[in-house]
Amino acid sequence: MKTNSTTSAEASALFAGETWFDPIEAGIRGRIRGFIETMLEEELAAALGRERYERGPVKGHRHGKRERQLLGSFGPVTVSVPRARLAASDGTTQEWRSAALPRYARMTRQAEALIASAYLAGTNTRRVKRALGALFKGAVGKDVVSRTWRRVKADWETWNRRSVADEDIVRLILDGTVVRVRLDRKATNISLLVVLGVRADGQKVLLSVCNMGGESEAAWRGVLDELIARGMRTPQFLIVDGGAGLERALAALWPQVPTQRCTVHKHRNLLAHAPKKLHDEITADYTDMIYADQVAEIEKRRRAFLRKWQLKCRAVADSLEEAGDRLFSFTRLPPSQWKSARTTNAIERLHEEFKRRIKTQTVLPSAETAAMLFWALLASGQITMRKVDGWQSLGEKPTAQTPIDLAA
Repeated sequence: MKTNSTTSAEASALFAGETWFDPIEAGIRGRIRGFIETMLEEELAAALGRERYERGPVKGHRHGKRERQLLGSFGPVTVSVPRARLAASDGTTQEWRSAALPRYARMTRQAEALIASAYLAGTNTRRVKRALGALFKGAVGKDVVSRTWRRVKADWETWNRRSVADEDIVRLILDGTVVRVRLDRKATNISLLVVLGVRADGQKVLLSVCNMGGESEAAWRGVLDELIARGMRTPQFLIVDGGAGLERALAALWPQVPTQRCTVHKHRNLLAHAPKKLHDEITADYTDMIYADQVAEIEKRRRAFLRKWQLKCRAVADSLEEAGDRLFSFTRLPPSQWKSARTTNAIERLHEEFKRRIKTQTVLPSAETAAMLFWALLASGQITMRKVDGWQSLGEKPTAQTPIDLAA
């Protein structure tokens, strides 16, 4: 009878690829070294202007070989790299450097992309080693994953500096999300401020994600000022979650742009002001009001909501009135856009997907890493965004005033 340890060892060997013999894989991997070495020899011959042992003008001379370890999608391999000195125009010589295998390169770009994709798929640095063990034969550890991931930083910095003047943005959705990171060797919660834009063709696009130390007015104003400096034009419509700091920043910057308070966040606020036994009733009344088909019907049900809850639970009615006309700004748009304009759901979905992928890591190493990871999930296609509902009518500008009469 097989013991548990024996069974475990067999399973480990199985998923490490040790018991799966594939003649195609074996044949290809057996010829990889020869192929790479031939390619390097041909590159050197072109630089010298002659093949080995061939006579001709002297552009340099060979002087041995050196062994290099290389990791690619074909697995780890040791190759023999030729060495040579090339003659310069001033009579000196310089060491030949291969363009195909750059100096200090220990991994192909395809392997780097594979490791980064495995990390972005929602695993941590240690688990990537186990996930890719059969392919890389244990040559990839957590340090290799970390170094590979840090190389994405150059693209991230370029994205942060890019001009957004060519982005035909008509709508902004703004919200923050809390992430746990390590600061001064302690796990700390930080807020990532995220700005999502909607183009005139309805496609959503990430404009900014950064840590500004909180969600204050100054923090949000810093994010928006930076986007404006990179060419962003004044949007036609804004959607927010109701945070005081964000609303003050937007009011100071774009006082004439209609701002929509997220109806889902307001619903949560209403429930927080009432005992649990009233939640179902509040939800039914609120849903009937917000999702009515006609502006006149929304107005009628709003008045009925206030009359009822001013008597039954005054705090609920006060919470609804606090939002004012910003809760109904969506009615200034064509009805086909109401669904996408009522809430910050588009950005909330990104937050959920982001947190689902980082939950295996518990604490991220830094605030910058958190922001970069959020961007990379979208840039790599791990998270995709579709067009907003009603995008065909985005060319129609919002009406001048909210058609809802707020007089109770």
